[in-house]
Amino acid sequence: MAESVVLDPVDLHLLRLLQNDARATYRDLAAQIGVAPSTCLDRVTRLRRSGVILGHQLRLDPAKLGRGLQALLSVQVRPHRRELVGPFVERIRALPESLTVFHLTGPDDYLVHVAVADMADLQRLVLDEFTSRREVARVETRLIFQQWDCGPLLPHGPHTATPSAK
Repeated sequence: MAESVVLDPVDLHLLRLLQNDARATYRDLAAQIGVAPSTCLDRVTRLRRSGVILGHQLRLDPAKLGRGLQALLSVQVRPHRRELVGPFVERIRALPESLTVFHLTGPDDYLVHVAVADMADLQRLVLDEFTSRREVARVETRLIFQQWDCGPLLPHGPHTATPSAK
């Protein structure tokens, strides 16, 4: 497990602003926080190097790209050994339909979030890319009716507890 990073109130304020608008300029961020733009740039650079900021992503709407059906695939891999797991995960990650892959505890080894065109495309994906693999013992499919994004990681306001280093 990664160690936490000590963040001061300025770092927390900066992160709150960035998580809501990652395209804000350093000048605008600095003005809202009350620091110099160069200080803002230095802090963002430090937060990136320390791994607090993981990157910036462009989010696409799968339905508008012809992939209006989303599903969660619970996958059981047998035997669950490192030499099979690595290639399996890399293959699944390389599929254009795969949005997210989770490695789990419990009866299922993986949960794969996929976006496909329709039921026939989902059937093709499950049969051709999952159950056709020797190491895949079982796949269980759950259709997603609706999805909601949850709130930001850091709540608004100055009363956020500062994580401490371990």
